[in-house]
Amino acid sequence: MIRTLTIVLAAATSFAQVTHERLTDSSKEPQNWLTYSGNFQGHRFSALKQIDTSNVARLRPAWVFQMDLNFRLETSPLIVDGVMYITEPPSNVSALDARTGRPFWRYKRPQVNDVVHCCGHVNRGLAILGDTLFLGTIDAHMVALDRATGRVRWDVPMESYKSGYSSTGAPLALKDKVISGIAGGEFGVRGFISAFD
Repeated sequence: MIRTLTIVLAAATSFAQVTHERLTDSSKEPQNWLTYSGNFQGHRFSALKQIDTSNVARLRPAWVFQMDLNFRLETSPLIVDGVMYITEPPSNVSALDARTGRPFWRYKRPQVNDVVHCCGHVNRGLAILGDTLFLGTIDAHMVALDRATGRVRWDVPMESYKSGYSSTGAPLALKDKVISGIAGGEFGVRGFISAFD
């Protein structure tokens, strides 16, 4: 059974649609980080100017968020209109107030105990399109979550985890498709890419 723990109602936050045009023109919104790499070009560089060599030494932590599991953290958060979306290993998601760290909701995917993978429980991030977040899971599923509540909209297996497949990379949302790679080559199976409408 899949559970969503709602800690604070997300209705208090305004959720503008994340259109394909917003993703394509993400450089016009430097306050947001709309894709895994910040933009479709993969620059992984922020155009914000508030932090530079003259003031970087004065930076201090503003808040801390405690994750539930003790695995490596390899996620790149998405930041959309003041909300930070992060993945936690193995396949969990949290929506946080980017200013305070206060959780809006947490999605906890039930763990599958017999997953075979080469390199530990990791998850590298999410994609967003419209009002939906997309998550690849350690058991080789693609999950669509409602951005405001964290509720599951759909859950599709990409391949069988029992054959050594997993999906730990961040998906990419393009126009009307979500593209995700799959892992498993280290067990002699072929990797492939899945696309979802």
